[in-house]
Amino acid sequence: MSDARAGQTLPEESATPVRIIEYTVPDRTGSGHGELICLITNILDHTDIPAVELATAYHERWEIENTFDEVKTHARGEARVLRSKLPDLVEQEIWALLLSHYAIRSLIREAADEADVDPDRISFMRSLRVIRRQVTDQADFPP
Repeated sequence: MSDARAGQTLPEESATPVRIIEYTVPDRTGSGHGELICLITNILDHTDIPAVELATAYHERWEIENTFDEVKTHARGEARVLRSKLPDLVEQEIWALLLSHYAIRSLIREAADEADVDPDRISFMRSLRVIRRQVTDQADFPP
């Protein structure tokens, strides 16, 4: 490994061939400049999977990471642990979190369809706040 870091040529049998795909995502940060993305893969034959498909798959991979964040951090609430102590109740609480996330995402999809926009353009957090307000406002009535 130190030979590689020193810029020396490695023996071919110890090297792993890779395919590097470079592409630019235009203005993701809003700065007016595109962002260069370098994707490294061991799928060497471009006829097996074209570069465009690999780039698309790479960006779709982050969709699940965003979903995990939405469920674990936002839907559950900040610094909140699961309250249940028994395994069956922990499972029930996790199902409740997943179902509430699904319900919120379904409402986002419906709103996106009505507005003719990509559902990814609608903020999960903003939607969650609106839904929480609606639920708590309806429960707030005088006796």
